[in-house]
Parts: sequence; C-alpha cells; structure tokens
Amino acid sequence: MKQVLLIYMLLFASSLVHGQEIVLVSKQEILQAVAENNNALKIGAQDILSAKGEYQQTRAVFLPNITASYTGYATTNPLMAFGSKLNQEILTQNDFDPALLNDPSQVTNFSTRIEIQQPLLNMDGLFHRKAAKAKLAASRQQLERTEAYITLEVEKAFMQLQLAYKTLEVLETAKKAAQENLRLASNSYKQGYLQKSDVLAVEVRLTEVENQLQYAQSTVENSSNYLSVLMHDTTYRIMKPSDSLVISSEIMEDTSLSEERADLQAKKYVSEAYKEQYRADKMSFLPRLNAFGSYELYDSEIFQGDASGYLVGASLSWNILEGSKRLGKTQKSKAEFEKSQLEYEQYKAESEVALHRAKRMLSDAKNNLKLTQLALQQSKESLRIRTNRFKEGLERTNDLLLAETQYAQKQLEYYTTIFQYNYALAYVQFLTKN
Repeated sequence: MKQVLLIYMLLFASSLVHGQEIVLVSKQEILQAVAENNNALKIGAQDILSAKGEYQQTRAVFLPNITASYTGYATTNPLMAFGSKLNQEILTQNDFDPALLNDPSQVTNFSTRIEIQQPLLNMDGLFHRKAAKAKLAASRQQLERTEAYITLEVEKAFMQLQLAYKTLEVLETAKKAAQENLRLASNSYKQGYLQKSDVLAVEVRLTEVENQLQYAQSTVENSSNYLSVLMHDTTYRIMKPSDSLVISSEIMEDTSLSEERADLQAKKYVSEAYKEQYRADKMSFLPRLNAFGSYELYDSEIFQGDASGYLVGASLSWNILEGSKRLGKTQKSKAEFEKSQLEYEQYKAESEVALHRAKRMLSDAKNNLKLTQLALQQSKESLRIRTNRFKEGLERTNDLLLAETQYAQKQLEYYTTIFQYNYALAYVQFLTKN
C-alpha cells in the first residue's frame, strides 16, 4: 500500500512539472539575453562609470576653478564704510573729515564677484590623475573577465540542462522496460513460472526508476531557474535545449597562461594605481603653484555695477610640516603598493595551478569518455541477450533486473562523462582566454 501511495505521489509531482510551460531555447539565445540583462554585468558597468567619474574629477589639476557670487550688506563700521565708498568710487573730500571717518553713517554696498583659480604646478595632483586612470582601466578589464565568467556559467548551466534531459530520456526508456518486465513477470507468476518475490523485485525496480525520474525533473527545474537568474528572467519558465548533449570539438591553439588575460591585467592596473598613489603622496612634499584672479562690480544700488576692479596674481604655497601625517600617509601608500605587487604574483601563481589542474581534469575526462563508451556498449549487448533469454524463460528475474540497471547506469555515466569533458574543455578555454 505504501508503495502504491508513493507511486501516486511521484506521478502527481511529475504532472505538476509537465504542466508548466516548457520553452525551447538555444545557447545563443540565452547568451544574448544574459549579455543584455545580467545583473552582474550591469553592476560591472556601473563600476566603470564610477571609476570614470573619479577620473574626470582629476581634470581639476588642469582646468580652472571659476566661481561667481553676489553680495549685499549695510554697515556703519568705519573701515568697511570707507572701503565700500572707495570701491564704489564715490569718495568725496568731506569723507575725509575725522568725525565722519570715526562715526560714519550707514553705507550700503552690493558687489558682483567673479573669481578664477588656475592650477599651474601640482605634482601630486598629476599622479592622483594617473592613479585614477589605472583604476578605470582595471574596472574595464574586470568587467571583461566577468563577461567571460558569466559565459562559462551559462555554458555549464546549459550543459547541465542538456544532461538532465538526457537523464530523463534514459530513465523514461528504463521505466518502459521496467513496466514491460513487470507485465512479463506478472504473466509468468500467474502461470506458475515465477515466485511472488520475483514480481515484487520488478515492482521495486519500477519504483526506483520513477523516483530517479522525479529527481531528474527537479534537476531540469533547478537548471532552468539558474539560467533564468543569469538572464534576469523573473518568469522562471522550464527550459528545454534546442540541441542535445554531444561531445564538443576540441579546438585549442594555446593552452598556456597568458599575462594578457583580463583578470591578470586588472590586477596589474590595480597595482599601478597603488604605485601612482604612492608617488602622489611623495610629491605632496613639493610646493604648489597656482594663479588666481577676480573681477568685481560695486554699487550702492541692487543689481547695479557702476564701479569695477580686478585682481590677478600667483601664489607659491608649500606646506613644510604637517606633523607626521604626510609621512604616515606615504608609508601607508608604499605598503599598499608593495602588497598589491605580492597579490598579483600570488594570483598569477594560483592561476597557473588552476590551469594545470584543469588540463589534468580534461585529460582524465577524455580517457574516461573512452572507458564509459566501451562499458555502455558492453552493458547494452548484455541486456539484449538477457532480455531475449528472459522472454524464453531461460533467465532469472534478478539477473535481468541487474543487467537492466547496469545498462541504465552506464548510459547515465556516459552522458555524465560527456558533460564533464565538455565542461573541462570550456574551463580550460576560459583559463587560457586573453
């Protein structure tokens, strides 16, 4: 009774899966959707825009700073009152009366002021700009590597989906065979050729296959959902590959680690950014040369400007001592630069190890592919012989079930090995891609 209930539950769950919309998709369609909608790629693009904005800020080392202001005030302060009249060019002989100078009446002043500050020599600013440029280049290289990684993830998930459907095909065939064996075993039992235990063994085998089918259908859903996440598709439809799982052709011209690989280049640019930051901190000990100028309009009435004047000049400033702040900052940036160089060397070494491991994985998968193919052929022939003998009453039920189970397992092993080989090949290509 429990077995019957379990079968009904599995069939009900299977009907729910099959009731969902199944969409036929190709790998190229998924890759295009991922390129347009993947969130990780969008985040990488925003990182580039952020780094670009930071780089644009460093233009201040070349471009002038221009400000404009409009100010109005009223004062009886002797100095301010005299200066305001002087700026407005309205001083008279009477204004030099000591009594008026010491106790002036209220004076109003409205001024329009335009100021310009132009950097002429700012060495630390130049190196800050170089650091920002290196950071921008690192962001671009990192996005390029992210695109390659997302592509690898799509290929892996797509191959997992292909493998899941291959597994379904194998198990559906095994299910039909188990059902046929159950029919034959039931007839033989009725005729007295088999015992009840033989029929129960066939029923157990059928239940096992149906249970495996449910797991395979769950794998289809899981792989489809992951592809939906990569495509940022919130419908989470069940997908079916338009092409079947086959052995990928092996085309690799160069299997060595290239220093031009995008992630290695990104690490280099990060180290360069730290280097330029360190140089900028060292250059902060040098003086800065800046030009400045202003043009002003004055009047006692609002929005007027009968009097004007300008001021131009240059300043050479040198912050000689700032406690130990600059020394500590320089020491910190130097340590960060040297740390980034060590991190690059470590990352490169780890990448070399990963590549060697991937090559061995590809070689093992290639050898395993030949073995599983031979094992599949052998188990297929063994099942054919035992099935014919079982129909004639010359083979035991347990031997037939064993042969049938082995054939299904060898099929699954063969397709799993194809997946492993294809993924190993794609992974090696990912690791050797510039």
